[in-house]
This record gives sequence, C-alpha cells and structure tokens, in this order.
Amino acid sequence: SLVVLFGATAGAYGAKLGSDERELILLVWQVVDLHSKKVGTLHKSLVKADNLDLSDQCREVSGLTPEGLGKAEPLDRVLQQFSQLVSSDLKVLGRSSYTLCSDGQLLIRQVLHPETSKKNFLLSDCFYSFYDLRKEFHTCYPSSAAVKDQTIKTMAEYLGLGTDEAEEDFGVWQVKTMVAIIFSMLSEGCNHVFTEPETVKYKYETGPCSKSETVDSETVIRARGLPWQSSDQDIARFFKGLNIAKGGVALCLNSQGRRNGEALVRFVNSEQRDLALERHKHHMGSRYIEVYKATGEEFLKIAGGTSNEVAQFLSKENQVIIRMRGLPFTATQEDVLGFLGPECPVTGGKEGLLFVKYPDGRPTGDAFVLFSCEEYAQNALKKHKEILGKRYIELFRSTAAEVQQVLNRYMSTPLIPTLPTPIIPVIPSPYTIATGSIRDCVRLRGLPYTAGIDDILEFMGDATGDIKPHGVHMVLNQQGRPSGDAFIQMKSADKAFMVAQKCHKKMMKDRYVEVFQCSGEEMNFVLMGGTLNRSGLSPPPCKLPCLSPPAYAAFQTAAVIPAEAAALYQPQALLPTARTPQASAAAPPTVTYYPAQAAQLYMNYTAYYPSPPVSPTTVGYLAAPPGAVAAAATATHTPILPQPGALVRMQGLPYNTGMKEILSFFQGYQYAPDDYNGLIQLSDQARSVLQAPKEWVCL
Repeated sequence: SLVVLFGATAGAYGAKLGSDERELILLVWQVVDLHSKKVGTLHKSLVKADNLDLSDQCREVSGLTPEGLGKAEPLDRVLQQFSQLVSSDLKVLGRSSYTLCSDGQLLIRQVLHPETSKKNFLLSDCFYSFYDLRKEFHTCYPSSAAVKDQTIKTMAEYLGLGTDEAEEDFGVWQVKTMVAIIFSMLSEGCNHVFTEPETVKYKYETGPCSKSETVDSETVIRARGLPWQSSDQDIARFFKGLNIAKGGVALCLNSQGRRNGEALVRFVNSEQRDLALERHKHHMGSRYIEVYKATGEEFLKIAGGTSNEVAQFLSKENQVIIRMRGLPFTATQEDVLGFLGPECPVTGGKEGLLFVKYPDGRPTGDAFVLFSCEEYAQNALKKHKEILGKRYIELFRSTAAEVQQVLNRYMSTPLIPTLPTPIIPVIPSPYTIATGSIRDCVRLRGLPYTAGIDDILEFMGDATGDIKPHGVHMVLNQQGRPSGDAFIQMKSADKAFMVAQKCHKKMMKDRYVEVFQCSGEEMNFVLMGGTLNRSGLSPPPCKLPCLSPPAYAAFQTAAVIPAEAAALYQPQALLPTARTPQASAAAPPTVTYYPAQAAQLYMNYTAYYPSPPVSPTTVGYLAAPPGAVAAAATATHTPILPQPGALVRMQGLPYNTGMKEILSFFQGYQYAPDDYNGLIQLSDQARSVLQAPKEWVCL
C-alpha cells in the first residue's frame, strides 16, 4: 500500500518549499491499495505553527488564515493522528504495511525532518522511506519532462487527466490528482512497479577518509558560522533529512589547531548537496549558518589522511570520539585511563587512545579517545578542566576528520624548518598608491570574503582594461584576512566615475557590492579608519597629532625594503613600516626574506592593511637564483642574509632565558656581530654583550 502525502508550510511553495525555514501548516493524505486499486478515506489536517504569520504566497495559494490555524493541533499531535488514521484505513482495506509517496522530496527531507529535529521529537519509521512520485513517473514515462521540471499539474496534463484545481480545496486536489496519476501508472499499458524507495539515514555514520579516495566536487559544501563547540553530530542534525556520506563531516581548524567555525560536508550524491545549499542561512540555535559550494580537493585536504596508525585507530566504526587537550608531556596511557575512570570506559582500553606527537616522537599534549556509546562520552565530557598532574585538561567532542587534520598538521611539521631562499618579485618597476586629490580610484565595499582578484576583474567587466598596472589593492584586516574592501586605481578620473556608476550595487556571487569614486588621499584616510560613502568622506576618529596613525607611505619596489624594517612577515600581507621621510631616506635598502611571524611590527593600531598591489593578471613572487641575489646585493652595497644552513633555530628554551645564557650555550662557536650589522640592528647594550663571537648569530 501507498500513503499519498501532501503538505504546505507558512512560507514558500513549490520548488522553494522548506528553503525559508517556515513551519508546516497543512497535511493531506490518502491510503492507496496497489493490488485492489482501492483507496481509503482522504484526510486533511491543519497544523498549528509557533509563528502564525503567513507569507503572501501562502495566503494566496492555500486560502488559509492565522485565525483558522490558531484552532489547529500542534505538529506532534497531528503526526500521532496521522499514524492512527493510517492504521485504521489499512485495516479496512485488509493491509498492514505501507510506504509514503510524496510529490518530490522537499516535504519529507526539507520540512518534516528538519522541523521535528528542531522541536526535539522523533518521527516514526515510515518517514525514513518514501517514493518520489516525480521520479517514478519519469521512470514510467521516459519521454515526459525532466524530474526537476515536473509538478503535479504537468504530470496530470501529460496523462490528459481532466481535473479542475479550482473545484477542490487546497491540498485535496493535489492528493486526488496524485492518486489518479498512480492508477494511470498501474494500468495495463504501463504496469509500473514501485520497487526502490528513497531512504533517509537514521543517523550520521563516522569513519576515516583516505587521501587516495576520489571525492566528487558536486557532493561537497562548506558550512560557515558554526558555534565553536559544534560536533559532527550537531552538523548532521542541522542537515537532518539529507544523507551525509560516511565520515563526511570535516570540522576545519585554524593555524592554532582550534576550530574556526567552518566545516566541509560531503553528501552521498549531488541531489542531496543541492538540497543542502537550500539551507543557506538556516539556524543552528540562535546562529544562522551560511552554506556554500566546495570542492572534493578541499574536503580531502581537511579530512584525508595517510597514517596507518590513524586508520587503525578509526577502524572501529560508530564510536564517539573525544579530544583531550593540555595533557602533561609526561602523561602515559595509564594516566589517561586513570583520569577518565571506570564510569567512562575507553573502547579497547589502551587501543582506544591515540596520542598526538611530533615527527621526532615528542608529545604535543593532545590525545583522542574512543567511547562505544554516548553515555560514556557524556561522562568523559563532565571531566572538562579537571586536573591531571599539575595541569587542567580540556575535553571536546571530535570527529574522524579532526583526528586526521591534527595528525597531518603535527606530522608534517619539520623538526628544523629551513629558511626560504631570498626572494625578488617579478614586478619590473616600482609601484605606488597615489596620494593626490585626483579622483581616479574606486573603492569596492562589501566584497564576499572568498572573492579574489579574478572575481573583481569579472565584476568590473569591460572596465578591466582601464585599470592601471598593479592597480588592484585587496584590503586586509589586522589578522591578515580579507576585510571585504578593495581599492582600484583607474587610468583617469572619468574612467573611475563610469565604473562607480555602472557597477554600484552590482551582484558578486550572492552579495551586492557598493562602488564609490575616490582619490588616493581619500583611500589613505579610509585605510587609517575613516569612512567613505556617497555622502562624502569622514576622517579617522583620532586627529590629535600624538594619537593619529601615520599616513601610509607609497609602496616601494617589492624586492627592496629598508634594513630596520626587515620584518618577518608573509609577502601577501606586506606593508612598509611607517617612518619619517628623513628616516626613509637615510636607511639603505637590502634584499631580505619574509617568514610568517612578527606581524605586530606593522602598525597594529591602524584599521586595515592593503595587500601588495597586483596587476589584473595576478603577480606572484619567485625564488631568486643565487646570482640574482648576489647582483642585487652588489648593486645596493649592503650585506645579504646568509644562505640556508648558516642560521639555527632553538626550541624548548626556558622562558627566563636571556642573551647571556644563549651565548654561553654556544661558547666558542660565534662570529663578530660587525659582520651582521646590515642584517640585525643591535642596541649598544646588546653589542657590548657579544664579545668576539665566531660562526653563530642568535635571532
């Protein structure tokens, strides 16, 4: 038997059903005996929603009113009535089992499952298996329209069924027409058999992922804005009703190994992924979650692993994983098992523990623990911030993907990172940010954070040809992340005006972007914390001479930076250190390199940092051959950094270590600091401490 089911929400209707997160307000159903071709009683039940504010489309299509819905039963009671009435109709027809049949998948996957999950009550087993009438119809009639284009009305028209929608109540016509379509499919000419129902997974299955797997990019999404304490089960609950692949939730970590509020989710097929994208800006608790497309490569980068030890650890399926952080470096397996205690036994004892270590075997203070059930895991989480030895231990829910991610990060960390080869840019001539009053620049505000140079060029269209060489400036915040702003230098003020008129509030991806004409001077004001919009320019809040941030100096040739500004920073966020004109003129330039440390040397009190200007075709940095570096050094008559191997890095120093202790450690292996004056600016006090050193210099 089939139970033909139709429903409607207080919001969108048709192809957008469930996409606006509105509640169910109507259920209509009827039992159909496929063998005797008899039907049971047609039932229509209104559902009382928590929010009775109906959309205009809902009012127009359904004819329902808030007053009428206010007298209805809530969803949990309606579903109880549904089960009772279906059982009674089946008994009358002499049947005992049934499967749901709905018009498409939206009612089951995008409405019923998410809503009941949020309201914390369980759906009966019948809602985890159903037939999609559109797919069955297309299988029976291959020459009909594509599944995604089917509706009840188009299927009825294809069969020539003469039903009049206006003669019946909303919902009643839909169910009667669906029943008529089913009977047509069962006729002698078709003899259609309902054999392969759609299924909804009862729960999310954990499991490992190998980097050698092939992941279809059409099945992966990126969820952004997650609460930091979210687990894979929380994310699976957010996507309740959709089938996530086994081990398909990968929580993303930041550079410190902590969750950054993003996750990559892999679904079983592209159809499920497309339904997941419709949940963009749905809520998890009080937070809305952004959902975007992602690629298989991104998923494998986060979730994939190659370690046999990890694969063996994760081979025990359907285990709850807990991450322990802050363990004493001397902690043993017995210590951890004793800390957890008998109330939360670890799966397999010592085999259920995985300590995270550096490549040389040193412990990191992290460990992962397996528990066989939710109860044991909850008992373990109650020990959050309890003391082991002399340290408090943090415990969090974790995932198989997080295990892979943490192990990949630590195991790929070199014992002694090698210094990069000195770099020079491929830009042939100096480039500057103009500081005049000519309004030949435009500001882009509200860019998607994922937008890159190519997206901006596509956004500007034909005006791309009017951009000055190296005239695209992405603006970064103090953390080195995109701020949503960009400045573009045009060839003339007229070109800037035309771009601002043509592109203002034009869409880029899913956001509109504001475009303002401005000058180089106004650009610098904005970078210092001022505001610029169509109403004009508001200066930075601090105008006292002693408090105002220094103005941005013009960008210098990328390969040449004054020696005292040899800050260790990434090239993509490079910004010259502010100084007086006299100091800039007196400082000789030198060739240097920029590892990613010491970002604090760059004006932390300013609002934004512009990235290095780039040309419309992205300019990168290339490692310079030794001859080129030597030539650059000869041309500037300044010393350059020694080649890799002449510097050493010291790890594990006591926090109270001073320069004297370090020099004593290297006694007899030092060179005179005079050989390095061009590289390291030493104070008089530090220079007096370094007595006749040879071969070593300490950074």
